Amino acid sequence: MSAIQDAVFNGPGPDRVYQEFLGKGELRIQRCGDCGKQVFYPRLTCTGCGSIELAWVRPSGRGTVYAVSIVNRQAERGGPYNVVLVDLAEGARMMGRVDGVDNEQVKIGMAVKAKIDSSGKTPFVVFDPA
Repeated sequence: MSAIQDAVFNGPGPDRVYQEFLGKGELRIQRCGDCGKQVFYPRLTCTGCGSIELAWVRPSGRGTVYAVSIVNRQAERGGPYNVVLVDLAEGARMMGRVDGVDNEQVKIGMAVKAKIDSSGKTPFVVFDPA
């Protein structure tokens, strides 16, 4: 059996581990022990070198908006909201939304800080202006 198969079948998958961290109020991403690349979305192998030596690390949460889009929906369904891609200071890129400002104020290059929204059934990452 290969190391990748061992990683798949010996314990919870990386997405479940990530969700468990969020449930404890902790933001974590993966860092490759071989090449040092910071990896997000949780996976079994490094996107930089293919290594399976991925460890969970706590990022600073600081980042910069790389891209932004406004999703328009009817007011009775909550109204429009923003969707952003954020480049974390550590190098990984995350998708989320920016809270605390009007959608029109969210701009490419905007400094943001990650936080965990635990108000619903499943916690998830959102960003505040930094």
